[in-house]
Amino acid sequence: MGETFRKFARKASDLLGQAEVFLVAVILVLVWATLGPVYHYSDTWQLVVNTATTIVTFLMVFLIQNTQNRDAKAIHLKLDELIRGVQGARTGLVRLEELTDDELKELEASFEALRARSTWHGTPGGEAPDGKRDKR
Repeated sequence: MGETFRKFARKASDLLGQAEVFLVAVILVLVWATLGPVYHYSDTWQLVVNTATTIVTFLMVFLIQNTQNRDAKAIHLKLDELIRGVQGARTGLVRLEELTDDELKELEASFEALRARSTWHGTPGGEAPDGKRDKR
C-alpha cells in the first residue's frame, strides 16, 4: 500500500502543481463567484465552495507532506553521501536532522565562531587586503 500511495502522491503532486491546474481552480472560483447573484448569495451557495475547498485542502495536506518528506529524505541522503565521500570532512555531521534542538544550536554556534575566525576585517574567506590568508 505504501508504494502505491507514494506513486499516486508523486503523480498527483506533479499534476496538481502545474500552472494549468491553478488556472482551472481560478476559473472555478470565478464561476462560483458569478453565480452568487443568481443564487442570492444563499447559504447553500457559500456551503458549496466551503465544502469543496475544505475537502481539497484536507486531501492535499497528505499529498504535499508525503512528497516533501520523500524529497527531504533524498536530499539528506545525498548530503550524507557527499560528507562521507569528502576526505577530511567531519562524518559526525551525517544525519544532523536527528539531533536535538539544543545540539543543533551548539553546532550552529560553532559554525558561527568558525565563520567569524575565517573573516579578516570583514572580508569573506579570511583574505587579508594583501591577499594573504588568515591563519587564526
